Amino acid sequence: MKDRYALITIVLVFLGLYFIPIDSLRVQGALVEAFLMLHDYAREHVLLCLVPAFFIAGAISLFVSQAAVMKYLGSRAHKVLAYGVASISGAILAVCSCTVLPLFMGIYRRGAGLGPAIAFLYSGPAINVLAIILTARVLGIQLGVARAVGAIAFSVIIGLLMHLFFIKEERERTEAAPLVLPDQLKPVRSLKQDALYFASMIAFLVFANWGRSYDGIWGMIYSVKWYVAAASLILLTVIILRWFTRDELSSWVSTTWTFARQILPLLLGGVLVAGFLFGRPGHEGIIPSEWVKMLVGGNSIWANLFASVVGAFMYFATLTEVPILQGLIGSGMGQGPALALLLAGPALSLPSMIVIRSVIGTKKTIVYVSLVIVMATISGIAYGALIVR
Repeated sequence: MKDRYALITIVLVFLGLYFIPIDSLRVQGALVEAFLMLHDYAREHVLLCLVPAFFIAGAISLFVSQAAVMKYLGSRAHKVLAYGVASISGAILAVCSCTVLPLFMGIYRRGAGLGPAIAFLYSGPAINVLAIILTARVLGIQLGVARAVGAIAFSVIIGLLMHLFFIKEERERTEAAPLVLPDQLKPVRSLKQDALYFASMIAFLVFANWGRSYDGIWGMIYSVKWYVAAASLILLTVIILRWFTRDELSSWVSTTWTFARQILPLLLGGVLVAGFLFGRPGHEGIIPSEWVKMLVGGNSIWANLFASVVGAFMYFATLTEVPILQGLIGSGMGQGPALALLLAGPALSLPSMIVIRSVIGTKKTIVYVSLVIVMATISGIAYGALIVR
């Protein structure tokens, strides 16, 4: 079956390359946009976003007790606790749809249930406190509140639905999981030491990628972001030197490289395709932006569905969805489609879908993406109707 898919992919790529109208100015521009987007992604997101995320994922896979993952996020864990922990954990990180992927892969392969893992996957990029506040300031308090409520509800509801849809497979996965023996549960370090170790890495990831802001407390945090990031990195170095053995560090690097090797090629390929189709924010890809603006006016079912689908496939770096929507709303985009795009866009992208498929399979990925799109569409229609009244 895999060979058949590989053959079909090769044939489709060949036909696309053979028949592409390379003399067309739009095609040439889209090709340039694809590589410019890849260039921007490499410069802005790989070193400070993905690399720390890979190391955190490697640490989760290697040092987090499987028993702890099963207790709080496993398929048999208490549902309120599991989904609460998953949503809060994802929200604290406040990462983009691609940076959350190695973390999602880490907890899922460590034994987290499909539902809580999906809740974490959605909440990481969607429940971003700074993005929600920026949405309220730039696009209006109503849209900001609707985004916050919708994102929190989505993470739990979609996670629960994924669990119910694939409950039989989850039970088989739980039964097939290796038995965790008592000797394996004996911690090498204390809980406080492990907590400080992970906190230092998460602090670096969060503050090194803190978005530009000049107002209030967010502006104060931005002004000291590099001091906090540097302090967390120094703390991590001290922790590694004092509490870890050479063999542990070697295993950590090896596990981190395994995640990077699996995810990075798919991710960069997806960014290249997304850039070709849609272009960078404010620029043209092969699909004209006028088509998007024309199709998302008003509050029809089609406008909301189209906004959800486009948002799901486009790549939004953290916070970039707000200025993009500001421009689209100024060009006539309806409030309903705007919310639909906010709920579908930051949580998904074409690059992230490609990677998610490699972790949970094609069927589960299609169901997950469909749930996000359908729920975003329904939420947009309801919100648009409420605002009109």
